[in-house]
Amino acid sequence: MASAFQPFNGRPAGASGFNSSTRQPQPTKPAPVDLSALQNASRLLLDQLAKDAQIIPDLGETMTGGVGQASGNYSIFPDDIRVPFQKRRFIGIPDGLFQYYDAVQMSSQMGIFPEIERVWISIDNKLFLWDYIDGQEISSFLEQPDTIAHIALVKPKPGLFVDDISHVLVLCTAMSVLLMGVSLVDEEGMSSKQLRLYATDFKVQTDVEMTTVVGTEDGRIFMSGVQDGCLYEFHYQSNESWFAKRVQVVNHSVGSVQSLLPRFTSTTNDDRINCVIADKWRNLVYTLTASNNIGIYKPNGEKTVEHLQTISNIYKSAQDKAPGSPALISEGFTITALHVVAPHESRAGLQLCAVTKNGVRLFFGPSVSYGYSYGSSGGGRPIGLMHVRLPPTTLIHPDEQTNPHRAPAGIYGAPPTPGQPSSRPYIISNLDMSAYSNGLTIATQQGDTDGTDYILCLAPDLTHIGHLGLANMQQPQQQQQYSSVTPSYNNAAPTSNRPPLYEYATLLSIPGKAWAVATLPLDSPPIPPNTPAPSSINELATQFTEPASQFLLMTNVGLTFLMKRRAIDYLKAALEELLQEQAVQPIVEFRDSFGREQTCAMLLGLASGNTFLDGVEASSPGAVSVISPELQMKAKSAFYDFGERPVWTERPTYGTAAESKGTVTYSGRRDGLAIYFSRLIRSIWKANITKINAFGKHELSVSPKTLLHVQQNLFALKDFMDKNPHLFHSATPIEPGTSRTSAADQEAWKAEHASVTELTALLSRTIEALSFMMLLNDYRLGDLVPHCDPESRKLIETQTFEDLITTQNGMTISRALVNVVIDQQIGQQISVDTISEVLQHRCGSFCSTDDVMLYKAKECIRKAAETRNPNERQNSLAEALRLFTKAARILEFEKLREIIGDFQQLSFAKGAVLLPLACAQAQDPDNAGLEFWHLNPPSTILDARKELAENRLKTYDLVLDSLSVFEEKSDANKAAAATGNTYTDDPEAVRSHAYELAFASDDEMFHSTLYDWLIERGLADDLLEMRPQYLEAHLRRDPPTVQKYQLLWQFYVKNGQPLRAAEVLAALAESTDFDLDLNSRVESLTLAVANAKSHPISAGGRHETAIAFLTDLEEKLEVAQVQLEVYQTLAPHISDSPEVGAHIDLLSKRLFTMTEIYQDYAVRFDHPQMKLLCLHVSEHRDENLVRPLWVQIFDEIMKVSPDVNYQRDEIFKEVTRLGQRFYPSESAFPLRTVSHLLVTFMLANKSDVHTGWVSNILIQCNVPYAEAWEVLHNMYESQVPPFNEQANVQALSAEIAVLVTDWLNEVLRPQSSISRAEFPAGRMDIAIDQYLSELEPSRTDTRAAYENIKRQLRRYW
Repeated sequence: MASAFQPFNGRPAGASGFNSSTRQPQPTKPAPVDLSALQNASRLLLDQLAKDAQIIPDLGETMTGGVGQASGNYSIFPDDIRVPFQKRRFIGIPDGLFQYYDAVQMSSQMGIFPEIERVWISIDNKLFLWDYIDGQEISSFLEQPDTIAHIALVKPKPGLFVDDISHVLVLCTAMSVLLMGVSLVDEEGMSSKQLRLYATDFKVQTDVEMTTVVGTEDGRIFMSGVQDGCLYEFHYQSNESWFAKRVQVVNHSVGSVQSLLPRFTSTTNDDRINCVIADKWRNLVYTLTASNNIGIYKPNGEKTVEHLQTISNIYKSAQDKAPGSPALISEGFTITALHVVAPHESRAGLQLCAVTKNGVRLFFGPSVSYGYSYGSSGGGRPIGLMHVRLPPTTLIHPDEQTNPHRAPAGIYGAPPTPGQPSSRPYIISNLDMSAYSNGLTIATQQGDTDGTDYILCLAPDLTHIGHLGLANMQQPQQQQQYSSVTPSYNNAAPTSNRPPLYEYATLLSIPGKAWAVATLPLDSPPIPPNTPAPSSINELATQFTEPASQFLLMTNVGLTFLMKRRAIDYLKAALEELLQEQAVQPIVEFRDSFGREQTCAMLLGLASGNTFLDGVEASSPGAVSVISPELQMKAKSAFYDFGERPVWTERPTYGTAAESKGTVTYSGRRDGLAIYFSRLIRSIWKANITKINAFGKHELSVSPKTLLHVQQNLFALKDFMDKNPHLFHSATPIEPGTSRTSAADQEAWKAEHASVTELTALLSRTIEALSFMMLLNDYRLGDLVPHCDPESRKLIETQTFEDLITTQNGMTISRALVNVVIDQQIGQQISVDTISEVLQHRCGSFCSTDDVMLYKAKECIRKAAETRNPNERQNSLAEALRLFTKAARILEFEKLREIIGDFQQLSFAKGAVLLPLACAQAQDPDNAGLEFWHLNPPSTILDARKELAENRLKTYDLVLDSLSVFEEKSDANKAAAATGNTYTDDPEAVRSHAYELAFASDDEMFHSTLYDWLIERGLADDLLEMRPQYLEAHLRRDPPTVQKYQLLWQFYVKNGQPLRAAEVLAALAESTDFDLDLNSRVESLTLAVANAKSHPISAGGRHETAIAFLTDLEEKLEVAQVQLEVYQTLAPHISDSPEVGAHIDLLSKRLFTMTEIYQDYAVRFDHPQMKLLCLHVSEHRDENLVRPLWVQIFDEIMKVSPDVNYQRDEIFKEVTRLGQRFYPSESAFPLRTVSHLLVTFMLANKSDVHTGWVSNILIQCNVPYAEAWEVLHNMYESQVPPFNEQANVQALSAEIAVLVTDWLNEVLRPQSSISRAEFPAGRMDIAIDQYLSELEPSRTDTRAAYENIKRQLRRYW
């Protein structure tokens, strides 16, 4: 398990998902409620509640029933994450009080009244009530002159005070006892309650100073006298009578008659009462005397009490139960306090706890013997000492707790290293004040140094006494290191397997001298009848549903809040150590101590957040406390890893062919979910949903505050599970093994998934049920129920929350209540929309107001059809549309089609267009169908979103149908107008309005559908003129078509975007997706070039890109034109053979590159002209490549016919044609090569080729005279064959003479393109001299030409 706490992100490795999108499409209408699944989940929760009632014994069970008559087992830790209490808050005494202190002579006392959130401080005769919630507010009472000796807060007698007075303040002085009324008022905007004191005339003078005042639940007040130690009662009543004073003090120690006479004697000092406490549950009063005797009294009549019992010889009883204990010595055996043990804490009947000076706790309950007690007089079974709880003997001194010796963190799962034992064990010897609540005990003792007191903190160790799973049987060594175990002092061997009481113990220090301790009242939600109740010490069951237990300690410097450190706080601290220090030991110890399931339940609560996560209720109602994201990630990881895997155990069936059956052991994650879920709903599940109040009306049986807490915690859990569904999946795929193993794993995970799914469904419905009930409470539940039908009313009186959520009866009454709410709203002329929206949002599975809205909408359509008032009809139709739109989510298609038909009939364009669009959106709320449409996957793909997309298209068809209907009506109206008949309505206006609404939609998917429909109807040009918002996206959407491309480039042209139009045209020309002929592709490229050239220079800052794009387009166009020419050249050969024809036909299917054209066609078909064309366009210069091509051209001409004249004329035509096309391209028309071939042909055929033939061809090829002369002149001077023969040289000279003559004539011709300055007269004069000097005498014509040229040169130059 070394990798158990690696970062855990996303879906576990190997876990299967649904799609790439984790969001699943929502159903188009609410899923039907599966009552069977809900009931299965409910039974599981009830099973968990029953287990909660069994896993932790109650306090009495840890002390009785054969576990031993004395015990002293403790788990002691330094002040680290496992100490049982923590100091949560300290509030210093307000400075304003110190002004009243007189350092010379002063009497001051203080105490705590948690019931009214005040600390009382008396300074002589002054009483101050300090609001410790606010921190600074102080109320004072200064109106009586005597020094205050004691203050108490008690319940008032019913009916004697105004309703606002919730408590009575009993103020005792040496001379009198005075009552004052107290009320607490919640004022808006105030953080604490406002206290008000009411003066009363209930005051009596006494000759004995009173102390230890207590009150009973019915308002009786008991106290003890300081001087005589007697038990007194302060009796007060509304009116005075002959036999009873209005206010009097009754001495119950000497009898009511003697109490009216002057007292001349008092009780002995050894039997003086020094402590009085009241037992509100059993209506008893306990007294403690100086001689450690406990008296038990029962108030059973006005001004009378019954003395039930006196328990004496307690020290001897304790010694009998724990013989030889060093804590039980007579010198230190002094009982300092009594505490009531509530009935719910012990089924064995423990009812009283006495605390001694040295920390021994004595628990009293029903006794089988009557030894050591006397005076029992009817009224109940006597009680006796049942168990002696000895103090811890190895407490760590508070000074050493600042440096805890926690074992170093090791590898995950390794045994911890034992810690360092305490060098200064602290022995309790002088406890003063103490407090007790639900098995928790704290007591104060003076510290070793001035200014500091010590607090002994004791709390049950659930890991030892609970049945939390096998894991906790092996306790960590760290815990044993600090254990304090006292030998059993039973008189007989234990007869029970039940574990004895084990407690955490620690000693904390607080600043100042302790003056008072008190228990902060715990606001626990009541447990409904028929609900298994956990023991009061089982904080595992309650830590997520109520605040942590807290004690208040008042010292002379301030008030300290001491909070119980719950298991969840221990776990949170362990996770923090894991996060901050990578220490895995604490959380492993925790898991081993509390077991897998309990640990997973707490981790789930931590990770999801909880109202009571911080131990106190949030300031805002229902607010959920959460941990940091980093800590939550650790909690999630631990939850998954500790949860392990579900296991399938097969149970073979013998002698039958049926398949083997089996059972599943669920994972800790599933069990943890069930445990946590069950604990959250314990306070409501079996509670009736309503009760009858004092006014005879129904009201919620569970307080709205409790409902809100439960709902918010459930919602936090659901939100967490929604965000982390992978936590309940397998982290790794099932390993391929034996088929049996694989099948067993699959069965286990299948059962796990089914159970978690049922729990999740119940979770969602429970949240909605609580919303539903709180909503009904807002609408005055008491006024709603009487309007239900009798059967529903009867059901409401008996239904529990479980019934409401999981049974058909619950659905029946919820439906009835919804109908009443809606009727009530309609009756008050209030729109039903608001309540409808709230119901759907907060509790959709309980309340379907959609049917009501549909009915009202249909009624509006009926009214519109019947009325003749146009305004009234439009208003009714508009209301119908509004209501139908509200219910769009659940409108079935056939119902929608019928409604649209009505709208068409009534010419209501708005409804006919907008309602289908609203339905399309409402039934695809997450736009999953739209998302699928955008992805445009293949039609064969399986995707849950596909159906949503198809449903959208079906609703769009209704809009298109409406447009068609309105078109037909408009056309029919135009035809009728020609005959003089017209409709009452204006169909053309209706048609136009329908189109306006359709085009105004922001639904892109609908727009695309609409455009296709319009294009199919031949309205593409109209669309291009309108250019609606989604047209461009539609035309660019797959699958592409030629029509889309054609429309798209036209769209860009009309939109002033020629460059984008060129891009589209280029893409169309090059696309291989369409069967376009070559002419069309060339045409598209031509248009692309034209559009690219019209792109403005500054448009969009794309000038350089546009130039590059244009250049590329022009090159592609040239290549395409070559391809077209090649195709046209080769087309006559298509029928030569199938192979040749197929190859040539390819040219018409797509655009080729120049390389492809050259290699696959020009070379393959050995066509020199094609080759020259390719070389020309590609500008590829290669003399060795181009020269053979020209030779081939000449050879092919001469092969056709031996006739020189034919050859001469064909060469003239071919060379002229190619020259005019290719010159001056050296790639395709190398001038020297071509000239050489021409001259060679001329020399070979002097007799048949007239002089000037070569020069004429060159000039016809647009070769400039200068270049033609340069080429011939170079040949003349080259002296290479064939120009090394004089005849050939003379023939070439004659050719040059013709060329120069023509050149000179052109220069001298008026309006010639060649200026005289361009003519090289000087060079020409020299060259002609050379020609003349080398000319044969027989060449008279040539000589005459040269001489004529010279004359011209002299004349004009």
